[in-house]
Amino acid sequence: MNTSEKIYSGKTKDLYAQSNGNILLVFKDDVTGDNGIIDPGANTVIGKVEGKGRKSLAMTDYFFKRLHAANIPTHFVNADLEKGTMEVRHAEPLGKSISGAGGLEFVCRTRPWGSFLRRYQQYIPDVDANLDYLVEITVKDDERGDPLINDDTLVALGLVSPAHLEHAKELTRRVCRIVEADLREKGLTLVDMKIEIGLVDGEVVVIDEVSADAMRVMDENGKVLDHGTVYESLIR
Repeated sequence: MNTSEKIYSGKTKDLYAQSNGNILLVFKDDVTGDNGIIDPGANTVIGKVEGKGRKSLAMTDYFFKRLHAANIPTHFVNADLEKGTMEVRHAEPLGKSISGAGGLEFVCRTRPWGSFLRRYQQYIPDVDANLDYLVEITVKDDERGDPLINDDTLVALGLVSPAHLEHAKELTRRVCRIVEADLREKGLTLVDMKIEIGLVDGEVVVIDEVSADAMRVMDENGKVLDHGTVYESLIR
């Protein structure tokens, strides 16, 4: 690896600074969940699944190339599937405070599910309602359970400019539509997904990863599929 030092250790990836100014992401086999049940949206690592990191990388490599073909900018440079690594341009995540805390996740929903359904079930006449690529934004804060934050609050706190915020939401919807279409070709349904957005040289781009680690996918029988099954359906 052309690395100098580890700069961050996350739940599913480690980051290393490279001498050329780029960042190397090393994908890990760690999985998150609650009460022993694997859940990509959870904040606690509960174990490992062998090969999971390389599968997440393979899906990210696939989708980032799809995004580039659709003229959606990302921080992606290249990936080494054998080593389980991905080189990316250095990006500043949207929503980082001056202290370095925070960062945002952009959630795109095609239908009510999970926390959205728990919050708003009494207002939803049809659990199969079309949410038309609804975008919700959460603050990356494990201690507080990744709380929702609205547009006005983001701007008032100076975490995101109005222009960057609108651009980020537009990119989120575009990414969701591409992922949804590719999964539909495999007979699968995208329920929701989350991505991260950052700035590279002042440009708003998609960062981090796009994989089954950050999406809910159902089969034709309405069963939510595990990480490995989504990989097998999409990549193999």
